[in-house]
Amino acid sequence: MSKVVSILDEVALNRALTRISYEIIERNKGIDNVILAGIKTRGVYIANRIASKISEIEGQDIPVGELDITLYRDDRHFPEEVEDPEVKGQIFPVSVKGKVVILVDDVIYTGRTIRAAMDAVIDLGRPEKIMVASLTDRGHREIPIKADYIGKNIPTSKSEQVKVSMKEIDGKDAVEIIKPN
Repeated sequence: MSKVVSILDEVALNRALTRISYEIIERNKGIDNVILAGIKTRGVYIANRIASKISEIEGQDIPVGELDITLYRDDRHFPEEVEDPEVKGQIFPVSVKGKVVILVDDVIYTGRTIRAAMDAVIDLGRPEKIMVASLTDRGHREIPIKADYIGKNIPTSKSEQVKVSMKEIDGKDAVEIIKPN
């Protein structure tokens, strides 16, 4: 039986997203040249919530794209009979060319998801800059990638899991650590 430890409840998760939203506005001196790129699945919901908060603060909308990075992963393999696996849900409302693209994910861990997302964005065009926003950072990088915006640093062991739940897909907002027994 695993032990579950609550790290962020709904109120704390909302505060973290509000802080990230303000930091994005401040570091980019507004949002005129900024695009949020949510990494499927939970990163998309987080990006949409950040966009909503930024819209409330700035009085203007920020574009939100969705990235499916499945084919860009270096740690996943497809059966040989699949010649052209399909990328599902790569949606960008505007061009990334010359823009500041902020990759948004729920947990940054090894860095492999972010590396794959960077490849996916670059295939769409050449952005001015790519930044990273993550609700949680649990350490243990395998690739030298650092988040620019972090909701909560969560020191973990490699045997533990960080579970992010979002109302839109999971019915609740929470961040929990699952500790093996």
